[in-house]
Order: sequence, then C-alpha cells, then structure tokens
Amino acid sequence: MIQLLFLVLFAEGVLAFLLLVKIGPLRELVIKSLDQLKMGKGPATVKTIAGTMSVILLSSLMSIVKIQNKGAKLGTMSPMDQVLWRTHLLEASLMGFTLFLGFIIDRMHHYIRKLTNLRSNVGASKEELEKLQKEKVLLKETEEKASKEMKQLQEENKTLSESLKKVKLESEEKDKRVEKAEYHVASLQKQAADLLLEYDRLLEDNQNLQTQALGHRK
Repeated sequence: MIQLLFLVLFAEGVLAFLLLVKIGPLRELVIKSLDQLKMGKGPATVKTIAGTMSVILLSSLMSIVKIQNKGAKLGTMSPMDQVLWRTHLLEASLMGFTLFLGFIIDRMHHYIRKLTNLRSNVGASKEELEKLQKEKVLLKETEEKASKEMKQLQEENKTLSESLKKVKLESEEKDKRVEKAEYHVASLQKQAADLLLEYDRLLEDNQNLQTQALGHRK
C-alpha cells in the first residue's frame, strides 16, 4: 500500500512538473491526456478513487487517534503500537499529499486550458482588430475619394450653372433681336402695303389721265 502511494505520488509530481515547465511537446501531451481523462466516465472514476482514498485517510486518522488515546491511558505505547502508529501516519500523510497534489493538478489543468482559450480569443480579437483597422483605412480612402469626386462635381455644377446663365442671357438677347426683327418686318410690310395702295392709286390716276387725254384728242 505504501509503495503504491509513493508511486502515485511520484507520478503526480511528474505531471505537476510537466504542467509547470514546458518541455517540448510534453505539456501538450499531458494536457490532452487529462482532457481525455475528464471525458466520458473518467470524472466519475476519479471521484470514486478520491472518495475511497478519503475514506481510507479518515480510517487511518481514526486509527492514529485510537493508538494515541490507548498510549495516553497506559502512559506509554508498546513497540507494536508505535509501529502501527507510524505506519498509519505515513499512509495518512501519503494519501493526504496524493489527494492534495491531485487537486492541484486538476486546478492547474483547468487554468492552463482557460489560459489557452483566452490566448486563442485574444489572437482572434487581434485578427478582428487588424481587419477592422484595414476596413477603417479603406473607408477613409473611399471617403477621401468620394470627397474629391464631390468637389469635382461641385466645380462641374458651378461651371454648368455659369454656362446655363450665359446661354440664358444669349437666349434673351436673341429673343429681343427676334422681336425687334419681327417689328421691323411688320413695319416694312406696312410700308409695302402703303406703297402698293399708293401705286394702285397712281395707276388709277394715270388711267384717268390717259382717258381724259384721248377724249381731248377726239
């Protein structure tokens, strides 16, 4: 029993050392082994073993107390009682250290796994941050490009507005010229009509004069 406890305690010490000190891939191997141990029926088995050892530890402590009480009543302990007391004390010490070291290994494994997950999350967060920074740079470049295009469009709009005003002024001037030309044409048409009337009157007077001249000749 004592040899087995020493072996278990030595194995736990090696596991704790490998969890504390990173030696090549040994830490990852130990962590994977503990992960597999905590899967399926592993936790129940470990709890059963720990419970059994706790019961044995409690029994050894009770035996130590009984031997001490017996020695206190008799005033001294017999050699046999001394051997049993030392044996129970050694077993209780080994089992106590074994249970305590097993608890330490379980906590170390838990926190190492948690730390690994946190590092993975931090790495993912860094990648996401870099991605967001790249997107921010792209958005800034796009914003600058859009601002330049907007300025260019504003300048073009200003140029078009000036051109439109100029065309509008030219159109108004042409309208005025057209109105003036129409008025001039109307005036010429009126003058032509008056001239035609005057011409018709002159023709009529000429015919009358010719008629009168022919009458005098007869």
